[in-house]
Amino acid sequence: MAQTESDTRGTSIEKNAADLVVEDVSVKRDLAYGGEDTLPPPPDFTPEQQKALYRKIDLRLMPILTLMYLCSFLDRGNIGNAKLQGLVTQLDLTGNKYNIALTMYFVPYCLFECPANLVLKKFRPSKWLPGITLLWGLIMTMMGLVKTYPQLVGTRICLGIVEAGLFPGVVYYLTLWYPRHMIQYRIGIFFGGATLAGAFSGLLAFGISFMSGTAGLLGWSWIFIIEGIVTVVVGFISFFILVDFPHTATFLTPEERAYVIHRKKYDNSSVGEEEHFEIRHIWETLLDWQVYFHILIYMSIIAPLYGISLFLPFGFSTPISQLLTVPPYVFATITLLVWAIWSDRIKKRYPFVLAGLTYCLVGFAINISNAPIGVKYFGTFLIVAGSYAGLPGVVAWLGNNLAGHYKRGVGMALHIGIGNFSGAIASNIYRTQDGPRYILGHGIELMFVGIGFVFVPITVLAYKRINARRDALVQESQEKGTRYTPEELRRMGDRAPDFRYTL
Repeated sequence: MAQTESDTRGTSIEKNAADLVVEDVSVKRDLAYGGEDTLPPPPDFTPEQQKALYRKIDLRLMPILTLMYLCSFLDRGNIGNAKLQGLVTQLDLTGNKYNIALTMYFVPYCLFECPANLVLKKFRPSKWLPGITLLWGLIMTMMGLVKTYPQLVGTRICLGIVEAGLFPGVVYYLTLWYPRHMIQYRIGIFFGGATLAGAFSGLLAFGISFMSGTAGLLGWSWIFIIEGIVTVVVGFISFFILVDFPHTATFLTPEERAYVIHRKKYDNSSVGEEEHFEIRHIWETLLDWQVYFHILIYMSIIAPLYGISLFLPFGFSTPISQLLTVPPYVFATITLLVWAIWSDRIKKRYPFVLAGLTYCLVGFAINISNAPIGVKYFGTFLIVAGSYAGLPGVVAWLGNNLAGHYKRGVGMALHIGIGNFSGAIASNIYRTQDGPRYILGHGIELMFVGIGFVFVPITVLAYKRINARRDALVQESQEKGTRYTPEELRRMGDRAPDFRYTL
């Protein structure tokens, strides 16, 4: 069955629903997508009207979400800049104490991502996301006042717990608003906040370092305090900007809400998605092969991402090193946006994941060699761009291929949560005694990249085989007159005969 898109309602369903014999039963109440029954019928928007509508949504949601994630990435990574401003000396972080402090952030961060996504809809995104932003901003501010190593570890653990809900929560939140072939660009904009954070963290740390000695505090304390206060302000403002779901979005007209709801509802299913929660959604996710393949792919990108952020800055005096971290992240931001737009346009994810892995492979190969420091600096451009620009595709890819609100929410949280354990590994592989080549660290990063080169092709081939099998099944259903009720198709979710995996 050819993959097609319906233009009559602006939908982007990758199948021809008419090819599948579905029983004509009344399912309006079951299909109501977040209050659809209270809205008018979805209008027929022209392509220009569709672009204007999603631009309107972008302007409301994307700036504040990007700013929140910029703060998140600044707050989790600024310990690297604090290290250069006296943190290690004042808190006597001898031996592996610094690496342990890094690792203790990732453990609760990974463990709490799945529970956080499960409660997102219950507590409402407009309260949950700003609330956790405000809370981790307070924790970050308090981190600037710690006096001992145990206090530092304790605040890092608290930071990991609270920040766990943001990234998977926002990605899941965006999937409730945008069709699946518009999602990578939005994830790219949102994640671009992290890339910009990498650029600005060096500049901010350089500027804040001049406050060292003010009120009896060293530069590292002021880095934590000032960036924490900024996060608190952003969290407070976001309470007044974020909205919950399309059907409650008062900044849209009823007709616009109806259009967004209808387009998303039939985006990857001819009969709509399941929206209610059942325990089986958790078990179905835990038993779904693609979740585990995508976790390994995620690890292959996120390990270089965290590794390079901890490896930089290098090789020069502290102020110069911090300033030299800026250009690679600017280049990565540009690459990220170009790839995201391109990926949504061709409706494929894997080519850009492979491109990111290739960048990382070349970059780490350069840095593990005896090349001059200028050449190694060029290699860091490739690593930063490959990891940061490749990640939105990895996240969007699994989100595209999970159907059902709660299965997608649980699956993406597991994907990001378990995958981020490679970040904990990356926190411990760049040891001071291994400089300047860091053979151990770069070697382990190359291992992760190799895992990606193995599992991306395997996943693509598996998706192609399953799609072909479903094409044959639909043809057989037509010939035999096999009938599926809408309830059966919704319950099957991404395993339904009319669902096609995005490559």
